[in-house]
Amino acid sequence: MDQALALAAQARLICPPNPAVGAVLMSADGRVIGLGHTQVRGGPHAEVMALRDAQARGESTHGATAYVTLEPCSHQGRTGPCCDALIAAGVGRVVASLQDPNPLVAGQGFARLRAAGIDVEVGPGEEAARELNIGFFSRMTRGRPWVRSKIAGSLDGRTALENGVSQWITSPEARADGQLWRARAGAVLTGVGTVLEDDPLLNVRDAQGVPAPRQPLLVVVDSQLRTPTTARLFTLDRPCLLVTTVADASRHAPYLARNAEVLVLPGPDGRIDLVALMTELGRREVNELHVEAGPVLNAALLQAGMTDEWLFYLAPKLLGPGRPLLALPALSQLDQACALAFTDIDRIGPDLRLLARRADAPRQSFSTSTF
Repeated sequence: MDQALALAAQARLICPPNPAVGAVLMSADGRVIGLGHTQVRGGPHAEVMALRDAQARGESTHGATAYVTLEPCSHQGRTGPCCDALIAAGVGRVVASLQDPNPLVAGQGFARLRAAGIDVEVGPGEEAARELNIGFFSRMTRGRPWVRSKIAGSLDGRTALENGVSQWITSPEARADGQLWRARAGAVLTGVGTVLEDDPLLNVRDAQGVPAPRQPLLVVVDSQLRTPTTARLFTLDRPCLLVTTVADASRHAPYLARNAEVLVLPGPDGRIDLVALMTELGRREVNELHVEAGPVLNAALLQAGMTDEWLFYLAPKLLGPGRPLLALPALSQLDQACALAFTDIDRIGPDLRLLARRADAPRQSFSTSTF
């Protein structure tokens, strides 16, 4: 199962919105005869890839054990049901990490395997498999993505100097590592403030020798449509969504001419309805949402209860007065603070990488050793 989990990790950058799944076939005499992981959307799933690998090796799958990190699918989507492929291959046993939360599957794959006389065991590797697909589980169970805010700053909590200069506080190593987190997301979200100040591309670039397999949807939160049509983010061939409160179609036209989509989502306070935005992104099959925004939008997401996890990169620097990590209101009592729990701490070049979740969220083991 450890080998199957490692294969699943290899799929994370290519398979969204499908879950990242790994599969290992073992013969009755204990030999590994087939390996596979989920391919790009519309391509074969892990089980089919492992069966094809076994066939290419000239190995018989009759009576084999299939180790898979998620319940084999039982529905006809862009590909056929994996449980039927395993039944047809004559496997004798299936060991799966956990049940698929997709309502189209949700135990039906296991039931079909058992009905065919195949022994099914569920549980080994459950926590690791869930973490590999935390966004997929979020979308299937909550109807919205897993929201991860990436914030880079100094050790005294500054993301920029008072004059706005911020490039670069953290190291090239930290920035390359951040590219991998951006690459695994279904969408990257930023605010108009960041666009106006930095004119970023916010695309996925080759990092640590890993080529960019796809470009996530770019989402710009821009309540008053202040994004310049000359912004660099429009220069790339990728989907772009501007979210605004402006309903005037004539104001939308310049962005539509740049091949962007405009979504009107006004909230009761005159700002963008962030909860409705997360629901919409879930509808668009975004599993993980990677946020790279300024302190105001990061604070708004937190206050709306939408941020699930924070990815902090802290440089060993003290900058003094400057811009904060989040623009939160002043508190009068310490017990009013948003308490976090660290789930991973690591050194990236000279910097620290900290992963933190709300302390009241379910705590699970997490490893970032592979992407």
